[in-house]
Amino acid sequence: MRVGRLCSWLGASVCRPARRRCFTTLSSRPGAYGLEAIAALLAAGAAGGSKAATPNVIVMTGAGVSVSAGIPDFRSPGTGLYDNLQEYGLPYAEAIFDLEFFRCNPQPFYRLCKELWPGRYKPTPAHVFISLLEKKGLLLRCFTQNIDSLESAAGLSSDKLVAAHGNFDSASVARTSQAVPIEEVKAACEAGPSGWAELNLRHGGLVKPDIVFFGEALPPRFFECAEADFPRCDLLLVMGTSLVVQPFSGLIDLVPPSAKRVLINRQRAGEVSDVLSIPGLGGGGGFDFDADDSRDAFLEGDVDEVVAEIVRLAGWRDEFEALLRERRGEPRET
Repeated sequence: MRVGRLCSWLGASVCRPARRRCFTTLSSRPGAYGLEAIAALLAAGAAGGSKAATPNVIVMTGAGVSVSAGIPDFRSPGTGLYDNLQEYGLPYAEAIFDLEFFRCNPQPFYRLCKELWPGRYKPTPAHVFISLLEKKGLLLRCFTQNIDSLESAAGLSSDKLVAAHGNFDSASVARTSQAVPIEEVKAACEAGPSGWAELNLRHGGLVKPDIVFFGEALPPRFFECAEADFPRCDLLLVMGTSLVVQPFSGLIDLVPPSAKRVLINRQRAGEVSDVLSIPGLGGGGGFDFDADDSRDAFLEGDVDEVVAEIVRLAGWRDEFEALLRERRGEPRET
């Protein structure tokens, strides 16, 4: 299947909101599987002697995996980023990532850049869990909506990461797409409004990190990797996302019918009525947690706590905790 065809099915490659419509697993229904089964699959795959016995794991992440680092998610009522942007003087919360609004008034986004710039926050247990999956030879790819670069801080290889909505690794002029050295952008961010003004004047237009705004096309690598990876997936782990932004949310339906799909989140999300169906690419238009024969599982609770339990059940706790301390720059246990 050609990337152009995939792009059209995934929403014409433009980032846009989708249609809106404890520690528990929906394990009471016949055939359901939960933490123990997922941990056993991962442990067996990591210990397997043959590549054929190793499952291909794809992880999809949203803002919920970064909350414990101190970065708010976007949509949680009362605590989410979109509910706490009043001081930025926005006409509506999502305007901070709106390209037309940015062109008229870039200062709110520039203030947010200073708050979110990499280096201020440490990776969470969820990020380190993804890095551990790579270390175990299980991770095919991590697709993230997040722009905080905490996957890289956790040690995930750049080849294993697809930042669907961009991040702070590069920057460009918004009007011309001319590349701008990220070191210059970081210096402008630290200097504040005067620094941004000088940077924009020097490069002949508004400069921003290569973070995808509403109305902008997603990076080509997103579509290339989605086309190559999802048909090979055996286990899809979706963590900390409300799955309301297309085309990212439509990815869950690109895995083959034989693949297990697991949502780890505080609320149910991405269900049949919520996610855009992509004809011909497998799946059925979203998760179905309630059908007796469903291949989907919902693990309700805090993402960090759920992955810590999976790690414990897989027998990886000591290795995981040592890696977590290392990635967070904490002293080793004596």
